[in-house]
Amino acid sequence: MKLLFVCSRNKWRSLTAEHIFHGLNGLDVRSAGTEEQARIKVTAGHIGWADMILVMERKHLRRLRSKFDFILSEKQMVCLDIPDDYRYMDEELVELLKARVEETIGILD
Repeated sequence: MKLLFVCSRNKWRSLTAEHIFHGLNGLDVRSAGTEEQARIKVTAGHIGWADMILVMERKHLRRLRSKFDFILSEKQMVCLDIPDDYRYMDEELVELLKARVEETIGILD
């Protein structure tokens, strides 16, 4: 399964998710951001590649739909509701990501 994690700047939340889930149970994982100054900015290529897109906040859903609506219709998108309150690999962020992803797709068994 190919997962794309999206946050605003791709520096803390989505990058942490990419690092903790990549390769786990055969997952292929990438991350990107929605803002101009993102470390890696989300592209149509990212969207096309992903089986599932997991965003950190509802504003990321809106931004993706605004820009990529033409290719999102067949994509499964999930909002993890994780605020921008954490730094890269923050222990609390790691635990929150694991819990929300497990609730969503049950891959940690």
